[in-house]
Amino acid sequence: MSTPGLAYGPLGDTCVHLCVDMQRLFAPPSPWATPWITRVLPLIESLVERRARQTIFTRFLPAQKPGQGVGAWKRYYERWASMTMDNLDPEMIDLLPPLARHCPPAAVIDKHIYSPWLEGRLRAFLSERHVDTLVVTGGETDVCVLATVLGAIDLGYRVVLVTDALCSSSDTTHDALLTVYHQRFAQQVETVEMETILSSWT
Repeated sequence: MSTPGLAYGPLGDTCVHLCVDMQRLFAPPSPWATPWITRVLPLIESLVERRARQTIFTRFLPAQKPGQGVGAWKRYYERWASMTMDNLDPEMIDLLPPLARHCPPAAVIDKHIYSPWLEGRLRAFLSERHVDTLVVTGGETDVCVLATVLGAIDLGYRVVLVTDALCSSSDTTHDALLTVYHQRFAQQVETVEMETILSSWT
């Protein structure tokens, strides 16, 4: 069965909404702020309100202290010493309040790197629930969303990217990544707007 905008049919019971890193850590006035996170927030919330039980939020947790981490991460947290847990208000890792109020029933899975897959908790959670389709929102398009999508492709999930519910610090690389998804991953990534998701997920 074809669905307008969705190349591989409607969304159903084996689908979840995977919302990437919509945290205070990435909202103004944080040094890591993504300027248009507040622009996509209402769209993401509109989906969460309808599908809280089918929503999983990932949260990025920085290193505990400056210089901690393996390999290049050690250098990264030397550069971003102010963004380590020892130097942050603990509430900075929280989801943005309009999303946090849906937890529970929405689930939260923490990670310490860009990808949510390597630490194993997300895949185990999805396997227990027989999930095969991910509707992806959040940020950043060209960092943690990219790592999320590529890992999901490798693991064989159907990936539906909600293009007007993604955000980045860079318009240029955001646009470039959407082009890549359209042109290079068309067999594995469907790109639609939120209106399509809200009307097609039955």
